Amino acid sequence: MVFSSIVFLLFFLPLFLSAYYLVGKKFKNIVILIGSIFFYSWGAPKFIFVILLTTLIDFYIVKYMSLTEERLKRKIMLTISVSINLGLLFYFKYSNFFIGNVNFCLSILGIKEIYWTKLVLPIGISFYTFETLTYVVDVYSRVHKPLNNFWDYQLYIILFPKLIAGPIIRYHEISDQIVDRSHNENTENKLTGFYRFIIGLSKKILIANVLGYQADKIFGSNYYDIDTFSAWIGILAYTFQIFFDFSGYSDMAIGLGKMIGFKFPENFNNPYVSQNITEFWKRWHISLGNWMRNYLYIPLGGNRVNSKYRLYFNLWFVFLASGLWHGASWTFIIWGAYHGLFMILERSFLIKLMSKSGKLFRIILTFLVVVIGWVFFRIDNLSNAFLFLKRMFTFTYNPTIHYDIQFYTIFIIATFFSFFTLPEKGRLIHEKIYYNIYPLKRHLLMTSISILLFIISISSITSFGFNPFIYFRF
Repeated sequence: MVFSSIVFLLFFLPLFLSAYYLVGKKFKNIVILIGSIFFYSWGAPKFIFVILLTTLIDFYIVKYMSLTEERLKRKIMLTISVSINLGLLFYFKYSNFFIGNVNFCLSILGIKEIYWTKLVLPIGISFYTFETLTYVVDVYSRVHKPLNNFWDYQLYIILFPKLIAGPIIRYHEISDQIVDRSHNENTENKLTGFYRFIIGLSKKILIANVLGYQADKIFGSNYYDIDTFSAWIGILAYTFQIFFDFSGYSDMAIGLGKMIGFKFPENFNNPYVSQNITEFWKRWHISLGNWMRNYLYIPLGGNRVNSKYRLYFNLWFVFLASGLWHGASWTFIIWGAYHGLFMILERSFLIKLMSKSGKLFRIILTFLVVVIGWVFFRIDNLSNAFLFLKRMFTFTYNPTIHYDIQFYTIFIIATFFSFFTLPEKGRLIHEKIYYNIYPLKRHLLMTSISILLFIISISSITSFGFNPFIYFRF
């Protein structure tokens, strides 16, 4: 089940919210937990038992770890918990990739290949694995005490608004809200949460789906026949699709959280207005960047190292890991290495060099670097990715795919809103909509707009028929 489906919008969500608002404070977490288990089971009924079992084991390992003061025992428990969680992630997400590469090498050597039954990837495994890791690490580091109730821990892991695609919420950011969030449960948060959800739904349905439909047509064609114009249209459509798709989902998750009293961290902050790749990663998938910084980059030594080469290694390693986290494919690894390389170049000299140019030039150049990187993210075959890149720079014009007025209109709208916060006035409007307290007149306006957008979105879902979700594959 996804947030942008008819089943979720017209059946699950109204029933869930009705039950949540009607029951007393004592039963609210039970309603969320039952709803979350049902939500996940709808799309992956077999894997729900994997989550329930592993979280049960993990809860008691961490609880035992928190009760002992003996350093060796604490380290052993930490190691066991991390091994279980990473082991599951590796088994389900990466075993196919590594066995496939081993078999490729064996075939070159003329050795019999390893027989392996390909595994189906459980929905959202990367996201809930990262959150189980934050729980054990935060408790081990005494950042926050563990939860006393197993079902509270289960709720933290399986909380449906952020279960499938984040934001990745670190344990200490939400732990107190699981136990008591009455201070957040007010009419203002319910209304602004509803507005935020509808904004995200509209971004996903009205923009991302239209662009994604055209992008899929281009990326599904023969790359040898693609002219430069079509190649650029395809990758730019995907560039905007992935932003409006994923940021839209994050908006919906944050909005749903607000509607039931949770305050989730922001996950996107207008990333395409960035003036360098370092800034881009402070604005794109913020929760992943924070996770990587706190649980991988800093433990590696971060920037507090004696050698600049060790600093560069730390940066590159983190981005290689980020690429691999997104998917078990060489193209994802190349994508991570590509961004890591630019992070190193910027630390070395590039930011200083680029500071001599104008702001608009820096934004355009950064955007082009990001766009080229998306080629490796979108195409899962390395040779095809390089072939597509080549077609982008052959400078030919012979389009074989038709682009209708709807696509061009949505493309222009997507471009406009991607760079909307460049002028100061746009940034202020953005802050008023997303973060400021609403006066009564703005509530009335946003309620009217939200209802209208909801009706249009429902109509689009039922008539268009194209409604994928990019981050399900991660």
